[in-house]
Amino acid sequence: MAEDSARERPTVVYVMGAGHSGSTILGVTLGNCRGFFYAGEVEEWLVKSGRPPWGESERTRFWANVARLVDGADLFGAQANRCIERSSALLRCDRWGARRRMLARYREVSQELLRAIASTAGASYVVDTSHFPLRARELKQLSGVDVFLVHLVRDPTAVVASNLLELSPHEVAERRLRTLIMNSNLWLTQLVSSAVFLTQPRARRIFIRHEDFLADPEGVLEQLLRQIGSDAELPDLGSLSIGTPLEGNRLIRTERIALRRRPEHARSAEQQRMLTTRLLARGWRPLLARLRPVAAARAAPERVR
Repeated sequence: MAEDSARERPTVVYVMGAGHSGSTILGVTLGNCRGFFYAGEVEEWLVKSGRPPWGESERTRFWANVARLVDGADLFGAQANRCIERSSALLRCDRWGARRRMLARYREVSQELLRAIASTAGASYVVDTSHFPLRARELKQLSGVDVFLVHLVRDPTAVVASNLLELSPHEVAERRLRTLIMNSNLWLTQLVSSAVFLTQPRARRIFIRHEDFLADPEGVLEQLLRQIGSDAELPDLGSLSIGTPLEGNRLIRTERIALRRRPEHARSAEQQRMLTTRLLARGWRPLLARLRPVAAARAAPERVR
């Protein structure tokens, strides 16, 4: 009976922060806990018209069943993402009018979608790794779901480096431009994420560093589950099922992965060269250090400088 009640009003565990911060592996791990369903980057549901990007049958069937419960075709496309969810929407006054016009409908569809995911999966907790803090702000306004916020942060040089992987070292101008854009996005994302995080009740939020999660996945996951209010046991980290998330990084193209304790490694040569990124990150590091509560590694690694 308690489980049925929880499903009627699911809890959305929303992972926000910069892209390439490790949200997929955290989401997969949570999705292997009893009562949890890892839905992936749910914001892509409107962008992709409710269809997963890969045609694997189980994933396709799941999201087709979800789509039957949601009437959101009038919002299909990238407009809601650009005008409502992206942090840059705060700076784009030319999009404020469109945001006002679609906001009520966006909230209605978002609530229908999250409840449909929970119902179809038979889960009490839906893990949404959409990143965008402004999406989190809107989900907090919904009356039919509860929201728990996870503010996930990774070493900024690793975030920027992962976004440069497809570029050749010889594309110097493009790399410099991409690095500047990434750092601007990081600044904006961290500021907006921290603001949204601090307006959430302390009992329904937690701050996690990706490096701590890799150094002590059992310890960090246990702290996270207890803060959420779940009594689920830890999953077998050596054999994690990917499940049927809508969207995520390339990990979701596999069926199973293993998560093993991994101490923090020294920066790569690529990261060592990112002096600008390291200097700019010093501006928001003191703010992040004050965020509470924290799920930290029990044997905390040395912090990235």
